[in-house]
Amino acid sequence: MDEKSLIKLWNENRTQIIIAQISPALVLIGLVALSAYGKFTDASDGTKYFALGVAAVTGVLAMISQYAAIREAEALIADLKKIEKRSALSDKIADSRGLLSLSAIAIIGMGLAIFALVTWAVLG
Repeated sequence: MDEKSLIKLWNENRTQIIIAQISPALVLIGLVALSAYGKFTDASDGTKYFALGVAAVTGVLAMISQYAAIREAEALIADLKKIEKRSALSDKIADSRGLLSLSAIAIIGMGLAIFALVTWAVLG
């Protein structure tokens, strides 16, 4: 692939990571609103577990999608480094390996932390 195609693919991967955050964010907004108004206090156990299940599934699917995009971006960086005369933008992208690793760790770590907080909010 040429440099321009790799940069385009890089941007598509970044967009995929961002878009994968929309559904979990909407689910979290709903859960926070319901929790803030005390709707889980009198809810049945089934309703609480259903809410946790929806949050878990939505979050896990988003993390899988984001992690896959990161893995593809790592391969893209390897291909981009093989290009001899790169632009300044390509050089910056090629040096992004550390940020990709940090992103992968943050996605998993924050996802688990948020799920723990959701569990606390729903189950009390």
